[in-house]
This record gives sequence, structure tokens and C-alpha cells, in this order.
Amino acid sequence: MENYLFATSQNAQTTLRSVCGEAELDQLLAEREKINAHLQTIIDQHTEPWGIKVVQVAIKFIDLPEEMRRAMARQAEAERERRAKVIAAEGEFQAAQRLAEASAIMAREPIALQLRYLQTLVEVASENNSTTIFPVPIDILRPFILGAGGKGP
Repeated sequence: MENYLFATSQNAQTTLRSVCGEAELDQLLAEREKINAHLQTIIDQHTEPWGIKVVQVAIKFIDLPEEMRRAMARQAEAERERRAKVIAAEGEFQAAQRLAEASAIMAREPIALQLRYLQTLVEVASENNSTTIFPVPIDILRPFILGAGGKGP
């Protein structure tokens, strides 16, 4: 081999194109060390007959076409949206579980619902509204009606 530097460089470039062309982009980014070792093995096999030992191979930069970058950006954005939806759905699920637990407690203790209703009225009234209109469930008034001697419905 007369010009071993040029021949080794050409061999490395050809091997790099071949190996990178076989791999998925995600794999190139995630398994860089594994691909570097694979490249080193292949290049070393080709250069060993020339008396050259390849000591290190490293993929430092992968130049991507603009349309590939845009596609990756869209994919990443879709993934972020998916994660946000999953997190929101998980939050809704947990809220529904808590509401179900609260309703079970209120079903066992009817006075808890009345106390929660009154607490909500206090919160609404604290907002400096001049007029507050609120419906009164007949269940709240029933003890007063019965206590006043009324027969009730």
C-alpha cells in the first residue's frame, strides 16, 4: 500500500456510510458506543493486511438533511404532546378516584355533604360579592320543618 493514510480514510468513510445507512437514526443516537466498536472492528479487518491497527473510531457528528431535522422535530413534538395527554389523563383518573372516595364518605355521613355545602357558601361569600344567590336543598331545611311541628312531605 503506497498511500495508507488515504486508503484508510477512504475505507473508514465507506464503512461509516454503510454501517450508518443500515442503522435507524434512534439507534445511531442511542447506541453510539456499540456502533463505534462495530465500525472499529470492520475498519481494522480491512487495514490489518496493510499493517495498520485501528485504535479508536468515534462518530462525532451526523449531518442530517433539513427535511430529516423537521421530521424529527415533528416526532419529538408529537411525543411531548402524547406525554402531556397521558399525564393529564392520569391526573383526571386520580381526581375521579378521590371524588369517588369523597362521595362514598358523604353517602355514609349525610351531614358531611351539608357541611361541605356550607363551606362552599363561605368561600363564595368571601369574594366580596354584594349579592349571593344560592339554591337550598330541601334536605337541609327538613330538620327545621320537622322540628317546627310540620309533618313534612
